Amino acid sequence: MQTAPRLPDGTPFPTLYYLTCPKLNSLVSTLESGGLMKEQTERLETDEELAAAYLRAHESYLAERDAIESLGTRVTAGGMPGRVKCLHVHVAHALAKGPGVNPMGDEALAILKEQSLWPAGDCGG
Repeated sequence: MQTAPRLPDGTPFPTLYYLTCPKLNSLVSTLESGGLMKEQTERLETDEELAAAYLRAHESYLAERDAIESLGTRVTAGGMPGRVKCLHVHVAHALAKGPGVNPMGDEALAILKEQSLWPAGDCGG
């Protein structure tokens, strides 16, 4: 789901994408608690190609949000571009934009697919 860059009262709200499927939310939470975000963040420090792709995801996210309404900030969501703070944001971004835009979201979805957990086609609780 895509949200507006401001709350109804005008407060800036930089997060643009959310997962709305309870099942996928749960699966991503399991990846988070298993340490995937920490491992991804550590790889950003040593993998220049991954860091560059993640920076491009940040820039893409920022451009898309600013096209709706500029918040006057370079803050996007999920810790971009220096760390991975919320895997849910990255998975939502990857699903919304398709493969090749957000490497952290793509990686999480690939892990779930490898484990035959997603796509399951069922967003029940």
